[in-house]
Amino acid sequence: MEELKKQLKEQIIQALNLEELSPGDIEDDAPLFGGGLGLDSIDALELIVLLEKQYGIRLKTAAEGKDVFKSINVMADYINAHRKK
Repeated sequence: MEELKKQLKEQIIQALNLEELSPGDIEDDAPLFGGGLGLDSIDALELIVLLEKQYGIRLKTAAEGKDVFKSINVMADYINAHRKK
């Protein structure tokens, strides 16, 4: 699970062009939206694409995305339970 979290952080940094951050700068339980990283709705779309491309996961609703993208921990748990790749 730790390797998946590190990989997720690296993928998020690359997909969202957050070059000023390193994986160590992103806390596993910090909110990705609002406080924490301060991501916005455009970033959410990029995360949806990342889940589809990297893990074969297609979110069904926007509400599901809101739940999945709470933190790195929540994303990693969701990916572990639903990954197809």
